Amino acid sequence: MPSIDPEAWIAPSAQLYGRVQVGPGSSVWPQCVIRAECQEVVIGCHTNVQDFVMIHVGYDHPTRIGDFCSITHHATVHGAIIEDDCLIGINAVIMDGAAVGRGSIVAPGAVITEGKVIPPGSIVAGVPGKVIRERDSAAENRLNAWNYHRNALAYRRGEHRAWDGADFEAFSAEKRRELGLPDPQR
Repeated sequence: MPSIDPEAWIAPSAQLYGRVQVGPGSSVWPQCVIRAECQEVVIGCHTNVQDFVMIHVGYDHPTRIGDFCSITHHATVHGAIIEDDCLIGINAVIMDGAAVGRGSIVAPGAVITEGKVIPPGSIVAGVPGKVIRERDSAAENRLNAWNYHRNALAYRRGEHRAWDGADFEAFSAEKRRELGLPDPQR
């Protein structure tokens, strides 16, 4: 049975099966499928698994996704490790035994093949995925995860405009200061 922290938000249309653990403040969005028949799926805290994502396990590989990650729309993570503060782009695929190091970005449509290890602070693109640049994106990725956490709290209340208005601007400015990110207004 899945183990969902009470502070996590799971969309009603998401489907979770088997040994799946979702940590505090994390969110699983509409139409996601997470299955763990023979291994386990562990999702850390404040991680968002966006619409239409597929997370599965390999026969010999669990799937572990760290804290403050964004697994974006239509991505597939299959028996892989995603360390903290990563962003996995739209339609990216991460295969069995692969590992993505902390603070990395995997570009939309990239495919990280079986057993490939991506060093921390990498930007990966292409098919097969290759490191095209070294850059620690942990702060920006964490900001994105905070935005999704705020959005999940709003959805829990039935509000669907969490990224709009003065409250959001104040929240965003506060998080940018906490993370040492520049103000985009300047």
